[in-house]
Amino acid sequence: MEDSLFSISSSGVNIEELKEKLTDRSAGALVTFEGWVRDHNEGKQVLSLEYEAYEALCKNEAELILQEAKEKFGIIDVHCVHRTGLLKIGELAVWVGVSSKHRGAAFDACRYVIDEIKTRLPIWKKETYTNGSSGWVNCQSHHHESAHEEAVPAPLRR
Repeated sequence: MEDSLFSISSSGVNIEELKEKLTDRSAGALVTFEGWVRDHNEGKQVLSLEYEAYEALCKNEAELILQEAKEKFGIIDVHCVHRTGLLKIGELAVWVGVSSKHRGAAFDACRYVIDEIKTRLPIWKKETYTNGSSGWVNCQSHHHESAHEEAVPAPLRR
């Protein structure tokens, strides 16, 4: 059985292990993307981020995205890991790796994957600011069909 291309992790990510999974003798390029927790957003100083995910839907949709990338760009392999839970400034939040015969396809596929992951997966983040306030951000871009509405995390229910 083929390993899953996507995973969600509530703990650290072993980047070297992920890169090893992409090793292939026919690959001429490996492109990776690391999304880190930054210390600011929209003029506010951020102290930490907390990610929540609807895991079953995330895994299904992410597998579709990664398969789309393989077919669209003709790449050799792709993997993606997204963190959940409380993350501190500078921690890795998401990782994407793409191996390909040529760099152009690897860059294009990596960009496609992170853009689609950010817009299509039901992952929410709560920012906590240095002034003690907090808020859920970027939640409005995730719309789900009515069959999935009951699975929306409590912070987003109205």
